[in-house]
Amino acid sequence: MKKVLIAAALVAGFSMSASAESESAFPSSWKTFTSVNTPLMKAGGALPGCDADVSSLPKVYQETVATYCAVKDGGPGAVEILVSPSALATYKARDGKFKDGDALVLHLKELKVLFVTSYQGGTPQYGVYDESGKDLSSAEGSGLHPNDCRTCHTGYEAFGINGQMGSFQ
Repeated sequence: MKKVLIAAALVAGFSMSASAESESAFPSSWKTFTSVNTPLMKAGGALPGCDADVSSLPKVYQETVATYCAVKDGGPGAVEILVSPSALATYKARDGKFKDGDALVLHLKELKVLFVTSYQGGTPQYGVYDESGKDLSSAEGSGLHPNDCRTCHTGYEAFGINGQMGSFQ
């Protein structure tokens, strides 16, 4: 069911964005961001495929793979994590003390979709865009709504801090 909701949301997002609800601004300079690596992406810049056995990975990683497999059959394919130049030192420090305007992006390269975490008042804000900046956020429960992002980003405190996942505490 989740796969159907996400696929429908992506199609609807590409055709109209009247119901879009991204909290974060589209980072228009995202192509200048620094590409970084994460423990989940050790296998050559891609999340594990949907047929991969991820049962030995922590629950947060299992759910990440399940979420992105719902976006595209077989998995999202090539991805990259991009960090705005202003956030790079904080990203590397893994302390969650981001400044206003700092941004982190999960780029689903084959789908041409950007999952954006930006900061305002030290608080993470979430949004989903296509590469040109069209807002693709949609109904809660679709996997694309900011509250869906927030649920995962705050639900695994041992693996994330203040919106930055992979920040082992």
